[in-house]
Amino acid sequence: MRYLYLSIILFVFSCRSVPQKTFIPVPKQGLVEYLKYKPGFKPMVSSHRGGGDIPGYPENCLESFAYLAGKIPNIIECDIEITKDSVLMMMHDNSLDRTTTGKGKIINQNWADMKDLNLKDNTGKLTSFKIPTLEQVLKWGKNKVIFTLDVKRNTPYEKVIAMVKQLHAENYCVIITYDVNQARKVYKLDPNLMISVTIRDMKEYERHHEAGIPDKNMIAFIGTREPNKEFNDFLHQKGIVTILGTLGNLDKMAAAKGDNLYKEFVNKGADILSTDRMIEAYHAIQ
Repeated sequence: MRYLYLSIILFVFSCRSVPQKTFIPVPKQGLVEYLKYKPGFKPMVSSHRGGGDIPGYPENCLESFAYLAGKIPNIIECDIEITKDSVLMMMHDNSLDRTTTGKGKIINQNWADMKDLNLKDNTGKLTSFKIPTLEQVLKWGKNKVIFTLDVKRNTPYEKVIAMVKQLHAENYCVIITYDVNQARKVYKLDPNLMISVTIRDMKEYERHHEAGIPDKNMIAFIGTREPNKEFNDFLHQKGIVTILGTLGNLDKMAAAKGDNLYKEFVNKGADILSTDRMIEAYHAIQ
């Protein structure tokens, strides 16, 4: 009997010790349907550069992604550069200088020269973490997060989309574009992918619509200023989810005036907040 009681106590303790699961599973209905706006759409946060403003956790780093995924359900916005020997790696800058122990332009170096470098956090503090490849990130992310993939200037969309398709990651990846030509290219490469498009006003919406990008494939990045409710209502009528970039000035406003400001942005039609203050924003909009 004594051993039975001990087993029960250990079982209860172990259950309490397990952190609450905050992962976003791969949507069974497909990402196009999952990220379609409907009344009652639950607002979300997107971690800018994968959460690099957390002390001790570098941007675009697997360990940072895992830390955040253990805290809140979130979308991971991350950046892809390409090496001289065509390896897709995670890095915002086109050089190694700011965030690693290395130096020089990424496009001029092979992956073997960079894979053992250590990453620094945004204060310059050195960590033991390494640069991940896109392949590693996509394999890690399944059933944990949704990614929005920021394809940097030197990096071909063709290679990124080929990797997404190779790893069957279409249901948890959104491809970021910045103009109509990029959006058209991504749609032609794979018409089943969700595309983050820059649509801050009616003219930009009409340009994408005329380019043949279906509403169902669009997530609208509506800029980095306070949202325009009337325009967001129009996008919602089209079934289009919106992303507001609170990173920068709007995050600073929220930090100064109170995190309830994030809820005001949601009330004005922002469905996803792309932020450097992921945990604060998440708790404010719940």
